[in-house]
This record gives sequence, structure tokens and C-alpha cells, in this order.
Amino acid sequence: MKIAVSGKGGVGKTTFAAFLIKALALEGKKVLAIDADPDANLAQALGVLESDKIVPISQMKELIEERTEAKVGSMGSFFKLNPKVDDLPEKLSVEANGVKVMVMGGVKKGGAGCICPESVLLKTLISHIVLARDEVVILDMEAGLEHLGRATAMSVDQLIVVVEPGRRSVETAFQIRRLAGDIGVKKLNFVGNKIRTAKDEAFLREQMPDFPFMGFLPYTTDIIEADLDGLPPFEKDLKTLEVVKGMLKNLS
Repeated sequence: MKIAVSGKGGVGKTTFAAFLIKALALEGKKVLAIDADPDANLAQALGVLESDKIVPISQMKELIEERTEAKVGSMGSFFKLNPKVDDLPEKLSVEANGVKVMVMGGVKKGGAGCICPESVLLKTLISHIVLARDEVVILDMEAGLEHLGRATAMSVDQLIVVVEPGRRSVETAFQIRRLAGDIGVKKLNFVGNKIRTAKDEAFLREQMPDFPFMGFLPYTTDIIEADLDGLPPFEKDLKTLEVVKGMLKNLS
């Protein structure tokens, strides 16, 4: 099972991904968690100790140059488009509470569609993980689905988009749905987050009438308390964890 999680920044995408990963782990699943958002904080949300010291793969200059046979930052050079990556999930993952975590990082370059050694290594690694690995893989993506090429996207079993009550979040959900259709994602589901009242849920249902919702998660200060205490959200907010457990039936 390969699942990508996306959504506008600030909607609670990574927090939901952490709850989903924990729910699957509690079911006895072998889970590989991939932080593919340039603003990486999934490892922290999963309780990885000293997560701030993890070097994202996109910043591992020596590794990138070794695998692509190109100097990072050089312009117009030749490099391998299919670098060896099959050993990297074991070498570069860290473990927390029985879950393996990999931090990809991002390629922050001017312009769109960077074809550079860093991006090629990341996309090749993501493709390998989705196409060849046999465990449950959860990818915490940025809203633009930057790391998903067409072949990879078509092999993802499900894309889950997290949305909060708000027009900008809803607009992003529409954009992601269009992007997902363009690159061949087969199954799309949505999760409403930060729901304070019945009015919030009604707003999302009215604005997104033909969007399949897996469920709605309440706004809770327990998640804020967990963050302040440096704990994973599921250690403080057991109610939300139970709600996410109930969503697992929609993943088959």
C-alpha cells in the first residue's frame, strides 16, 4: 500500500500523516514514512529524537555527486538519469516507535521543473520506494506534488488531501485534484481538518460537493500542547487517533 498525503501549507497535513502512520503501525503494519515536503517536520511529528539534526537527502552533496556522477550546482553538465538508489532506504532511514522515516528535503531553485542532479536523485528514489518496496509507504508531500512523476503517481494506491475550512484551502484542494488527474493518480480522498463546529463541516461539504471525504477531524488544543511539549500529536490527542483508525477501512 502506497499513500501520498498532500494539502495547502498549514492545514495540518503533516499532523494527519503522523496520525495515519501511527494508526497503521498499531495495526501491525510495517511502515516507511517519507517526508517529501521541503519544510520537513514529519520526523519530529513521529517522535524521532533530535530530528532537527537529520540532514535531508537533497542536501547530501557527496551522495548526490557519487550517485549521479555530476557536480552539484554545475550548469549544463551530464549526469546519470537513473542513479542507484535501492540501498538508500536502509542506509538513510531513522527509526521511531517501530516506524522507519526518511527525510527527502527539497530542491530550492529559481524557476520551475529543475532538471538537476538533486531532483533526479530524489525522484528516482521516490519512484523506487513506490514501485519496488513491499511495506506500507506514507509520503508527506508538498501541495504541488513535485516529487511525483507520472509513472510514480499511477502506482500510488491513494492520494489523501487534507483541507481546512477556508477558501484558500479549498482552492488548493481543487488545484491538487486537477494535478492528480493530469498525472494519473487513480484514487483521491479528502480529509477535513480543524473542524470547530458543524458549520465548518457544512462549509467544506457545500464548497466541495463532489469530493469524497474520508472523514473530519476536530480542532483540538491537545495537538498544540503536544507540540509545546515536544511530543508526537498522537501521544496527547487519543480521540483524533481513534477517528483516524476508523478511516483505515477507506484505504483498501
